[in-house]
Amino acid sequence: MRDHPISPVTEPLQYRAIGVVRGTYRPESDEQLTRGVLVDDQGQELEAVVLGRMLTLMRRHLAMDHPHLWVVYPRSREGGHLHLQIAGIWEPSTLDRADAAPEGDAQPVHDTLPEGDDFFSIRGELIFTRPETGELVIKVRQLPRADGSRPLPFKLQLKGEIPIEHLRHFVSLEVRRQGQDLQVEAFEAIAPMPTRGGKGRGGKGRGRQAQA
Repeated sequence: MRDHPISPVTEPLQYRAIGVVRGTYRPESDEQLTRGVLVDDQGQELEAVVLGRMLTLMRRHLAMDHPHLWVVYPRSREGGHLHLQIAGIWEPSTLDRADAAPEGDAQPVHDTLPEGDDFFSIRGELIFTRPETGELVIKVRQLPRADGSRPLPFKLQLKGEIPIEHLRHFVSLEVRRQGQDLQVEAFEAIAPMPTRGGKGRGGKGRGRQAQA
């Protein structure tokens, strides 16, 4: 298992939108387990869906009436609501049991991260920023699907102040969830985005697309 659920960046213009949220997952119903809400320790409910093999893992290995640190892909919904796609879990104390070392040789495991809960890494094109109101929008491109089709880019609405001169730049953001909002804590402007027609404006071209 990696020592962090968010993998290191491998290319300067690598798109992504991924984070961790601690909460208790409550499915919509016994018949509809893949849709529900994540409830944090403040009682805040976040709309959520479960992706892929996570459903089997949840059924077999997790105490679903307890909070866990979920690895999620964020999406913005109308009305400022946050939508989360649950793609994994960061809980080495649970997931490493099958591969544990013999008693006496086991190393301590930690179910926390240095960045803390509710941390997100978001990388993409800054397409809107209004510093005076603390509003901004990032466009994130996605990897092609297994069938070769290319999903449309999606837009994330964030809170924070990024100067207007960074508009149409590729940016890397460290973000913290606060309720239904994603608040920018730090940012780096990586490079200007290419203009239409393929000619760059001093940038390094388009980067690797996101996994989310």
